[in-house]
Amino acid sequence: MLFLGLGIILLAMKYLEMSPVVTWPWWLVLSPFGLAMAWWAWADWSGYTKRKAVEKEMAKKQARIDKNKQSLGMQAGRRKR
Repeated sequence: MLFLGLGIILLAMKYLEMSPVVTWPWWLVLSPFGLAMAWWAWADWSGYTKRKAVEKEMAKKQARIDKNKQSLGMQAGRRKR
């Protein structure tokens, strides 16, 4: 996301002819978009995207369980013996 934001900012600066970006070559201005594509390809290939999605889903599930236990008057995290 960082590369995409940087690319949009640089592209806008080049279009609006803002200094110092106006003198830069186009390949340099557009390179953050290529880096963003490379990052997304690597994240999908390595499983990083899926792993983060599963972690987020598990955190939501645990929060929901804790909230339900609290509303029932049970203490979250304690087990009965």
